[in-house]
Amino acid sequence: MSPTQLEASGLRLDISDAVATITLSRPERRNAMTPALWHGLATIGADLPPRVRVVVVRGAGPSFSSGIDLRVFSADGVPGEERMDPADPGLDARVAAWQEGFRWLRDPRIVSVAAVRGHAIGAGFQLALACDLRILADDAKLCMKEPALGLVPDLTGTKPLVEIVGLARAIELCLTARVVAADEAARLRLAELVVPAAELDAAVADLTEALLATDAAAARATKRLLMQAAANTLDQQAEAERREQVALLRAMFSSS
Repeated sequence: MSPTQLEASGLRLDISDAVATITLSRPERRNAMTPALWHGLATIGADLPPRVRVVVVRGAGPSFSSGIDLRVFSADGVPGEERMDPADPGLDARVAAWQEGFRWLRDPRIVSVAAVRGHAIGAGFQLALACDLRILADDAKLCMKEPALGLVPDLTGTKPLVEIVGLARAIELCLTARVVAADEAARLRLAELVVPAAELDAAVADLTEALLATDAAAARATKRLLMQAAANTLDQQAEAERREQVALLRAMFSSS
């Protein structure tokens, strides 16, 4: 997508050396999301230059994202976008395509960081959960709103939520659809760091600098290992560690 097309979908992309910053840019609607925005996210992931190592996701204005634009469910739909038809036989494939806008943020080749201020509701919360790391401003408010709307969280948010807070707490958060303030989010490990809103950008910059200071190949290999650790047995994980280490050592000595 061109910058103009991305802007029309509600996104901005800025790439500076090894850092890509994705900004949800519909502040007049508190960065409410639409299918066009999800397709835009997927396109960014597919076209990301190989030099990018850190992806920062943020929202323009006072909110990260208020969630799905509820006009998606109206008879008229969102102006300028195709109306969603629940009777569409291809709806499952369409939802799968929307999920691609979130799935790529877990790619081992990058580290993704959500910089959250204000509301991160529903799809906005799921976008933050899709990122590897989350830094919250002290005014952040998280909520898994979908069940209260008669929906399920379907943008890849349920797996990381359970992994982070556990099954019982995930059930409680989703089925009550209550708002979680930043201080509780930190206690639940939904945030790596909570800072005053005025310090959010500086905190993200500090984290980005620290992430980029690590050797790129070692960072990618380590993220791959960490992502498979929970599902592996000890023997399987030990084998995976050996495989990654041998590859790094051979590359290191072949270049010396």
